[in-house]
Amino acid sequence: MWTNLVPLALMIVVFYFLLIRPQQKQARQQDDMRKGIKKGDKIVTTGGILGTVVGVKDKSLTIRSEETKFEILKSAVGQVVEDFDKADAVAAPTKA
Repeated sequence: MWTNLVPLALMIVVFYFLLIRPQQKQARQQDDMRKGIKKGDKIVTTGGILGTVVGVKDKSLTIRSEETKFEILKSAVGQVVEDFDKADAVAAPTKA
C-alpha cells in the first residue's frame, strides 16, 4: 500500500513547488502593487488603457487619460509604470 502512495505524494509536492507556490507569490506581488497605488502614478490597465491616477478609493481608482476621466476597479490595473514608453511589458505577447 505504501508503495502506491509514495509516487502520489511526490507528485503533489512537485506540483506545489512548480505550480501553486509561484502562482501564489505572483498574486501576492500584484496585490501589493495595487495596494500601493497613489495619486499621480502612471498606470496601464489590463485592457491596455494608459492613464494617470487622479483619485484613489477603497476598491477603485479615478484615472485621467488625455481629455477623458473615468473610474476603474483596482483589479483592472496591470502595471504601474515610470513612463508610458516603458509600458511594453503588458503589451501583447511577442512572436517567437
